[in-house]
Amino acid sequence: MTRPAVIGFRVRSGWAVAVLVGGPATAPVVLDRRVVELSDPRIPATRQPYHADTGVEQRDRRTIMRLAAIVRRCARWSVGQLVREYRAAGYRLRGAALIVGSIGDPARITNPHVRAHASEGWLFRTALETAARRCTLPCTTIPERALFPQAAKALRRSASDIKRKVTVLGRLHGGTWRAEEKAAAVGAWLVLKAPTRTRP
Repeated sequence: MTRPAVIGFRVRSGWAVAVLVGGPATAPVVLDRRVVELSDPRIPATRQPYHADTGVEQRDRRTIMRLAAIVRRCARWSVGQLVREYRAAGYRLRGAALIVGSIGDPARITNPHVRAHASEGWLFRTALETAARRCTLPCTTIPERALFPQAAKALRRSASDIKRKVTVLGRLHGGTWRAEEKAAAVGAWLVLKAPTRTRP
């Protein structure tokens, strides 16, 4: 028998924390957690493709395009492997939650250094979204600052209660339980509560 579950991702520059949360939404449980590579460890520049070696904004468009293509390829491979493993273990994946720093348009940012970071955030988010959808996983993208207000409304719990609950979930799973993992778990719990959507 398959078990319903959702993958929560907290997206960072070059990697993401993935937390698998199973249902029901009234009693969620953390089933797995791990780091997912969204860049190539053999090519350090893929962690910050919009930055030059000196730390300033990368202006060579061909370099950016080459590194971005590697990022997308790495995301496809990493997410594909993760999804295949979970499905082989008997989990029926209902979707993915992507917790991100921002969803704004980087082109609107005038400061070059800030724009470079925002562009990387956009690249890794969209690469992960595309990879998840290739695996027929519906995606819900949530800015981190909106996560707990949205979760409180959907789960009908206070934000403080959700924080306490997700802290306990981490302790039950054992090991370290950092802010990235907590955010990914809350995002997955939120999607687990949502009505099942038709796959794209």
